[in-house]
Amino acid sequence: MELRQLQYVKQIALEKNFSRAAEKLHIAQPSLSQQLSKLEQELGVLLFRRTTNSVELTQAGEVFINKSQTILDAVEQLKQEMDDMAQMRRGRLVVGTMPITGAHILPLVLPVFGELYPQIEVVLMEETSARLEQLTASGGTDISLLSLPLEDSSLAWEVLMEEEICLAVPPQHRLAGTNVPLRIGELKDESFIGLKKGQGFRQITVELCQRSGFTPNIVFESSNMETIQSLVAGGMGIAFVPRMLTRYRGSEFAPSYLPLADNPSRTLVIAYRKGRYLSKAADAFIRTMNNTMSQY
Repeated sequence: MELRQLQYVKQIALEKNFSRAAEKLHIAQPSLSQQLSKLEQELGVLLFRRTTNSVELTQAGEVFINKSQTILDAVEQLKQEMDDMAQMRRGRLVVGTMPITGAHILPLVLPVFGELYPQIEVVLMEETSARLEQLTASGGTDISLLSLPLEDSSLAWEVLMEEEICLAVPPQHRLAGTNVPLRIGELKDESFIGLKKGQGFRQITVELCQRSGFTPNIVFESSNMETIQSLVAGGMGIAFVPRMLTRYRGSEFAPSYLPLADNPSRTLVIAYRKGRYLSKAADAFIRTMNNTMSQY
């Protein structure tokens, strides 16, 4: 058994497709299939159940992935620790982020980090919340900017900031211009616009409504908060919006933003895999992000 074979199995499990896995690993698909067959023969078990449309882990494959991830993490930790001990003033940091949240936070953080640590290459990976959790847990990112709650129990996190949630309504809506904070229960008969399933703020929207005794009637979905606000401004429904992501007030294409009773908020966190060694670069990025965002 070779270390590269552990990495091959991990990539196949992640992609659930031999072609995509081979592309990510920069090897030919026949070579990947050959290496997997060789490993399965050595182990005496099948790691994947192959069908016409997908590749799924067998029970033995699940065990193999869990154990091999521990080995891969240990190897990565050893490399990082040796690099840090040698105090080599260079490095690479993969940071995962939700697209819209990252677009508002990272422009504040990256220039500061770049000035302090010009030798560190930062690679950004934009994905949905669900995909980012998967990537962070499997080592695809070093750290990720996410919002609570997290579904994957293998992730640890540090709170970055609390962000107020407000209500966006069409400019012509009956509630537009309301100064008194609205109780969410008053919105039970409204049509909502929300993010697609798999994104953290979609879950927050549903939970806010359910705590007030109803399930939101989501009539339109989008993967982009900017699109959601455009739909609200066009009169297609209402939406909860993180304060940071609200558009410039007074813009022709902006909704009307209203305060909510009880001041609901979302918690933005910096997540990483439990037990995984955090490099000096990752630790420095977390400190820089905390210091920068504490000023806002």
